[in-house]
Amino acid sequence: MTSPDPLGPALPSPLQQTRDARFERRGLRLLLKRDDLVHPELIGNKWRKLVPNLAAAGGRPLVTFGGAYSNHLRATASAGRLLGLPTTGVVRGQELAGRPLNPSLARCAADGMRLHFVDRSTYRRKAEPEVLAAILRAAGAEDAYAVPEGGSNAEAVRGCRALGAELRGHAEVAAVACGTGGTLAGLAAGLAPGGRALGIPVLKGGFLEAEVQALQERAFGARTGIWSLDDRFHFGGYARTTPVLDAFAQDFEQRHGLPVERLYVAKLLYGLLALAEEGAFARGTTIAAVVTGRPFPEPGAPGSGPSVAGPGSPASAPAPPER
Repeated sequence: MTSPDPLGPALPSPLQQTRDARFERRGLRLLLKRDDLVHPELIGNKWRKLVPNLAAAGGRPLVTFGGAYSNHLRATASAGRLLGLPTTGVVRGQELAGRPLNPSLARCAADGMRLHFVDRSTYRRKAEPEVLAAILRAAGAEDAYAVPEGGSNAEAVRGCRALGAELRGHAEVAAVACGTGGTLAGLAAGLAPGGRALGIPVLKGGFLEAEVQALQERAFGARTGIWSLDDRFHFGGYARTTPVLDAFAQDFEQRHGLPVERLYVAKLLYGLLALAEEGAFARGTTIAAVVTGRPFPEPGAPGSGPSVAGPGSPASAPAPPER
């Protein structure tokens, strides 16, 4: 008798109708695509992006990259523990090396990941071959299979195409929060003809459209599907929250009984409601919001709550949605 696959997913992930009067009075139907339930440790899009890369690695050790609150680093560390693969995480911020680990990095270390901290200037240049080679030498990971930051590469994009396929016939608009853009790139490619994918970036900068297109070109040979981005809802940038966003997330939790992860999912839901109130969606539209993660640490665990709190609501964000 063979042992069960430790990375075996629960697919397709559930699609839940959510009765929300704020959408319904505008003639809109909201669905939640619960990718947070795909796997207990490799949550949502992290499973979809990592598993194709694990297959490509062929049992080699893994090295990957991320910030101090990276969901991707945690997922890679969990996958390494479950599969018995050594993992190395290259962490942005040399100044963090001498500090106690935050809960996210502590989880990585507990799962056996070796953490290698690099200064932010070097980290920004990691795509340059000579800089990357030096980082891998210093990390002792020259022979490891390198998974890019956020797990987004051609393999990951092709893996996320199934997410779009699961939504065929269920929604006219499929929306997802975006970090590196790989999930959006695959989601858009998998939707039915005429379906539209919407990405809500959680980083500042306005650079993501070129990144998503480049990922699709590497994965499929050309820009694929109908997709767009709205970069007004980052709330100060990656790993940033504000009192406005936290209040919105708490209200959504109370309305629907869904624990709302703050760094991605809350920004997605806030953005969708703001767009609904602006009249961005035609009456009769069904919107599927992809829930890509759960709060970390889990509610009630030590250190739970928003990871980083920034100052007040960013000037570029619309006014708080109606309650």
